[in-house]
Amino acid sequence: MTPAPILAVVGPTGVGKSALALELAEQLDAEIVNADSRQVYRHLDIGSAKPSASDRARVPHHVFDVVDPDQPFDGARYRDLALAAITDIRQRGKHVLVVGGTGLYIKALRYGLFPGPPRDVALRRHLEAEEIAAPGLLHRRVSEVDPATAARLHPHDHARLIRALEVHQLTGRPISAWQREHGFRAPTVPITVIGLTLERSELRARIAARCRAMVDAGLIEEVRTLWARGYPRTLPILQTIGYREMGAVAAGEAPLDDALAAMTQATCQLAKRQLTWFRADPSVQWISALAAPITAIHSLLVA
Repeated sequence: MTPAPILAVVGPTGVGKSALALELAEQLDAEIVNADSRQVYRHLDIGSAKPSASDRARVPHHVFDVVDPDQPFDGARYRDLALAAITDIRQRGKHVLVVGGTGLYIKALRYGLFPGPPRDVALRRHLEAEEIAAPGLLHRRVSEVDPATAARLHPHDHARLIRALEVHQLTGRPISAWQREHGFRAPTVPITVIGLTLERSELRARIAARCRAMVDAGLIEEVRTLWARGYPRTLPILQTIGYREMGAVAAGEAPLDDALAAMTQATCQLAKRQLTWFRADPSVQWISALAAPITAIHSLLVA
């Protein structure tokens, strides 16, 4: 018997992917596989908009809380865990619903990854230390050796910037060249990808409301708890959106209103980058998050 096709729900942060996925999973008798790069980390709950305990009780969730904040994680590790979860779900006769806004994870799952060099732990630690000493250094160096990769990575995306420098230093070639040769043309895991979209003003309003809700839910206290657990503020994952801005509040370096505005703006910029990534993929089938998305998805699946 041919297994049911895998369905992925993607789109910008704040568009409503998680809520839609819960309803859809219940209708399809599906289980959810995470494709969000921050929700894989333990203890990062509020700031990553991780599904709540009640959400997980409604529908089984996979590839959440799999590493500690100071442990390395990348697309290859994600793919291994996601494939293992998908195999398990299908063996139990359930459908698979992949949900998240990390385009690289969806791409890695669908097409695999180029066979790059293994991690160089010493080199990575050296690069991390240099970034701490001179913030922005990683992005500047990637711009020098691999402008194509630098153009698509945010200066705070330390994990991917370090990987780009690591590949260049160990192979003498930019990671973008390796990726072009790999091609990402033939999917090894067939997935039907549904993209959720909203008008810009509506998305921005949702993002602003969500950022405020995170603060109200205790994001600043979550930051303090992470510090108390021994995770330093300079840890790359704690320099991501929300944790960075509320860390400044927790440290007494910024007023809450200013930090919240900065968090909202940074989240809107992230949403724009996510949309750019997914819109470059012609296989994504777009639907409005406001116009009966469940009905639209069912229509796409039976078309």
